[in-house]
Amino acid sequence: MEICLVGGAVRDQLLGLEIKDRDWVVVGATPELMQQQGFRPVGKDFPVFIRPDTGEEYALARTERKSGRGYQGFTFHTSPEVTLEQDLQRRDLTINAMAIRPDGTLVDPFYGQQDLQQRTLRHVSEAFAEDPLRVLRVARFMARFAALKFTVAPETLALMQQISASGELSHLSAERVWMEFERALATAQPVTFLLCLAEANALEHLLPDFCGLNFSYCEQLIQQLKTQDSDAESCFALLCQQALTDDPCSQLNNLCDRLKTPNRFRQRARDLIDWHSKLAALDSLSAEERMSLIKTLKLLRTPERARPLLQLSRVLHPHMHTSVERRLYALLEQLQQLSIEPLLQQGLQGKALGKALEAQQQQLAESF
Repeated sequence: MEICLVGGAVRDQLLGLEIKDRDWVVVGATPELMQQQGFRPVGKDFPVFIRPDTGEEYALARTERKSGRGYQGFTFHTSPEVTLEQDLQRRDLTINAMAIRPDGTLVDPFYGQQDLQQRTLRHVSEAFAEDPLRVLRVARFMARFAALKFTVAPETLALMQQISASGELSHLSAERVWMEFERALATAQPVTFLLCLAEANALEHLLPDFCGLNFSYCEQLIQQLKTQDSDAESCFALLCQQALTDDPCSQLNNLCDRLKTPNRFRQRARDLIDWHSKLAALDSLSAEERMSLIKTLKLLRTPERARPLLQLSRVLHPHMHTSVERRLYALLEQLQQLSIEPLLQQGLQGKALGKALEAQQQQLAESF
């Protein structure tokens, strides 16, 4: 029985990057032996075990063969006879098909270290074309490693285009497409993810709403946004604002429904589409318009909702006055301090009370 560190942890270690997750492959073991040593079994399709004291995953060495459509259409085989090299051969890219043995020896049968040095994403074998999910994974790696100037090997891009033409992409679930997209949105250059999909002829199948993007311009906008410590929700909102131009609200709902996008992403994009021009023009809005914006966005209850929208608006409107954010928060603080007690003491009730409170709010909004 031999336990080896595999995959992304080996890749990131060789790149000098922080290792966030460690995956292990176990050679020469059986499920019974793993359980005898205290590992907890999980996974239904193939034997994966959790080490209780670390929570890390340990998978038995396995081989696989295509048995159906889509990324789940595989049959796995595990046995003590499966070698480490055979396990590595089923992986997607050479840079992910390396392992480190317990004595520290690097196992690199497919020259992944050389591809790391040459900054190349290259498939391990022709079996790459059997799994449509790998198109998305390569695009995500391109986004993650964009700053390191990685490129996709021409022969790997050709296989990605082959997958796109085969119809296999249609077998990817909406949840899986969104999962890879969301991970890409959290990278330094999410536009690279979309650009890679476009080069693989996959964008029109997976995320057709973004086919008309001006990738170069969007990359400039995203980089400006990233300097403001933005999150994945804001990147998604900015891309949607740029891509959905015909009937943006309807297009956004269709996109989010299709991808089963979490509500926080949908809401950020909808807020940006609806309000970025108003936020940029707060100085010239009437008191009524300012209060309408504040109430619609529920900023009195959730003032933190304003910050990402202001960040996004500054990116879209470079000439937006730099004091807008400070003055908006000052106005919100004043509005929150308004009390209805003096109005109640005047005997005001119902509609009269509401009108009097609204008048006080309008007065404060006038002084923005």
